[in-house]
Amino acid sequence: MHTPVTVIGAGLGGLTLARVLHVHGIPVTVYEAEPSPSVRSQGGMLDIHDYNGQLALEAAGLMDEFHAIVLEGRQAMRVLDRDGTVLFEKADDGTGGRPEALRGELRRILLDSLPAGTVRWGHKVGGARALGEGRHEVTFDDGTAVVTGLLVGADGAWSRIRPLLSTATPEYVGTSCVETYLFDADTRCPAAAKAVGGGAMIVPSPGREIFAHRESGDTLHTYVVLSKPQDWFAAIDFTDADAATARIAAEFDGWAPELTALITDGDTAPVLRHNYALPTGHRWDRVPGVTLLGDAAHLQAPNGEGANLAMLDGAELGKALAAHPDDIETALTEYEQAMFPRSAEVATYEGVEVHRIDSDDNTAHGLVNTFTEKDQ
Repeated sequence: MHTPVTVIGAGLGGLTLARVLHVHGIPVTVYEAEPSPSVRSQGGMLDIHDYNGQLALEAAGLMDEFHAIVLEGRQAMRVLDRDGTVLFEKADDGTGGRPEALRGELRRILLDSLPAGTVRWGHKVGGARALGEGRHEVTFDDGTAVVTGLLVGADGAWSRIRPLLSTATPEYVGTSCVETYLFDADTRCPAAAKAVGGGAMIVPSPGREIFAHRESGDTLHTYVVLSKPQDWFAAIDFTDADAATARIAAEFDGWAPELTALITDGDTAPVLRHNYALPTGHRWDRVPGVTLLGDAAHLQAPNGEGANLAMLDGAELGKALAAHPDDIETALTEYEQAMFPRSAEVATYEGVEVHRIDSDDNTAHGLVNTFTEKDQ
């Protein structure tokens, strides 16, 4: 097999690249390990920023489709103290540059924009090797293989394509997130629903935070972030949902009941996610015929920018290839020279993935003193 552009990974970054290439008439094939687009939930809400994610959607010609899936009012923000006191509140007046949408819906509009057969499902990469002269072979666990003149690793934190370019591996950043959902919250847990409000709620505290978001209707998605070593989490049996929930809730003893209810009254078993990052400023020397985007290229501690950056990476790479269709190396060099500093300069926080509080919002910055933001 030979394809002009081979993309590994059908996440938001890889699909954005495929869509931009399709817009410019460049053939592309995306290989994805999962057997189908519906095999698992794609996660919660994403705020798509006007300075990166929305630029990618514009390049993909999908702004109308994006506006159709935006959940109104979800840019609202509340900061609470551990006793439930509201420290800061900002309504969604419709003028913010970070509209919210469900990740699964965003992925759907990208998939729907591609010709049938663009994504080859059920192709888990076993390995990749250079063949010389910019050509690479990717082998899959089912025994098949593809040879390509342009290989793009869009396969996330544990990329199987990254070793072609870099020896870097992700390292644990010292925090982990436990997720749970609370359904029908307005009627079943009205105090918790009121605490969260119409958008996002943050309760910052040294070493532990609760972040919750109202998704569709009265569904609340809670992220509990703890600064603990991995061994601490390994001692918890997450196959026993009740016991795991009780152990996590114990870390918030003395907090307001409407806040701890987001943990104890959840309708789904708690899901543990460790946070990893590649070295700050990760980059590589130009290798002919291959590049990376998104978390494969610049995995960072959660900061609210990952999906947006991946989409912009995909769009910018697609545009560079369209601008230099007969000179792949010039296109890849142009893309990487812009991508490296862009990914290194995003805002970073100490703690939970949150929605950036505007830099002119001094009140909020004073209250949420566990988070630090880099100027950009």
